[in-house]
Amino acid sequence: MKQLPFPRPTFWRVVLVALCLLGLYTALIRFTQGLGATTNLSDTFPWGLWVGFDILCGVALAAGGFTISAIVYVFNIERFRPVVRPAILTAFLGYLLVVVALMFDLGRPYRIWHPLVMWNPHSVMFEVGWCVTLYTSVLALEFSPLVFERLKWKVPLKVLHAVMPVFVVLGVLLSTLHQSSLGSFYLIVPYKLYPLWYSPFLPLFFFLTALTLGCSMTIVESFLSQRAFKKKLELDLLVTLGRIAVVLLAVTFVLRLQDLSHRGALHLAFEPTYEGRLFLAEMLLGTVAPAILLMVPAVRRNRTGLFLSALMIVLGVVMNRLNVSITGMERSSGVTYLPSLMEVVVTMMIVGLGFFAFAMAVKFLPIFPKEELDAPEAEPEVAGPHVLGLPFRGLPATALVAAALVVVGSVALGYDGVRHRTTRPGAAAPSGPADLSAAARDFTMPADVTFARGAESPGPVTFRHSSHVDGASPECLTCHGGSFPFLTVDRKAAPAGYFHDKARCGACHDGASAFAIDEDCTPCHKAE
Repeated sequence: MKQLPFPRPTFWRVVLVALCLLGLYTALIRFTQGLGATTNLSDTFPWGLWVGFDILCGVALAAGGFTISAIVYVFNIERFRPVVRPAILTAFLGYLLVVVALMFDLGRPYRIWHPLVMWNPHSVMFEVGWCVTLYTSVLALEFSPLVFERLKWKVPLKVLHAVMPVFVVLGVLLSTLHQSSLGSFYLIVPYKLYPLWYSPFLPLFFFLTALTLGCSMTIVESFLSQRAFKKKLELDLLVTLGRIAVVLLAVTFVLRLQDLSHRGALHLAFEPTYEGRLFLAEMLLGTVAPAILLMVPAVRRNRTGLFLSALMIVLGVVMNRLNVSITGMERSSGVTYLPSLMEVVVTMMIVGLGFFAFAMAVKFLPIFPKEELDAPEAEPEVAGPHVLGLPFRGLPATALVAAALVVVGSVALGYDGVRHRTTRPGAAAPSGPADLSAAARDFTMPADVTFARGAESPGPVTFRHSSHVDGASPECLTCHGGSFPFLTVDRKAAPAGYFHDKARCGACHDGASAFAIDEDCTPCHKAE
């Protein structure tokens, strides 16, 4: 009897099998013993790695599907058509794996169908659930011609080609809606999400970063496909995507800086806190460094340089999503969240299955155009003089060394923030009745603060924390998270009416929550 051929064991195949076995064991524990037995989640911190990475990052990483589809079918730029199929494949696999991750995270996954029949049009989750469901179905239809071509089913293939533009436009619309709505999740927690990441423009920022990530992921997957399967796309197409990514990075960077400056939160990025260090790491690694690299023509036209720049963008967006969903929520929750080993195993299994499915699709389906697969490598190497005596040549090498230094610096900033995470100032009191009572006994209320008397002031104001804060459970960031940033207000230089504004004292002293500011000045201003 002829022996059946088995794939030759390699390092990555062994790793994938090990991850799948560990993941299946974790899944058994998760679905028999619940979330508490497999995760470090709690009622205080209910969203962790499975939401922050598997869902928020997973949806963003699949953004290439609607980005490239919009370029080809909506804007009718036909030269990008060879990029459509790899992008659709990545998007389809990404959304399927997001659904798998969601089944792990939901407390009662067997009720995942409820939003489809129990409508709540006022809920962001309802809108995201419907859009993701519909868009995954649209991606399945967009992906099906590849299967029909492989099976040589001409009739359904002809029908799909006729109606495909309608589905593509619908897919672009649905993806646009839920990519931005993922940011809307956090609009309802303005006093819980740290000011460096909270913004009323979060939906816009999520959408812009998704567009940037769509271009970058197409570059990354092209490079990896060339290395793993000897299949690639034209360099000119990828260079153009790099140019688009630079524009999107610049727009996002300027808008975020203006938003932080307008809200008075920009200084928080430079304070020696856990959040500040990770914010700087995110901006340096994911925005500043790749934008500078991609603006250098020699780097942009070098396949390796283009890949590394795009990879930095991908890592930056992943950091942003994790900072919004985890880092930015820790301080207000009063707990420090670290994912359990089982959470990490499930995430790594899902990522591994994604790579495996992509490899199988490239092997058996016409993902890359045949003319591109058979085309020889024709791009010249970028040459130049020696740089500082190092054994490589040209500006690309210099730029990549600089990028490596930026990456190392970003990682160092992030690590330093993690190393000091237990001593960051202003953390909320620990959770739990026993810890809370201990914290209440040890907590010392700050001293009274006397504001200097202004020219038009009827008298100086002495602010007492004891009359504004519950001493047993002080929530300092309720005020100091935005309205009154720590140690940033020069009381003597504050303009007239600064503290009366509705964004500050007037937020509560409105006549409903507390006495109105314009009713009587004497409760606050005392005569000298």
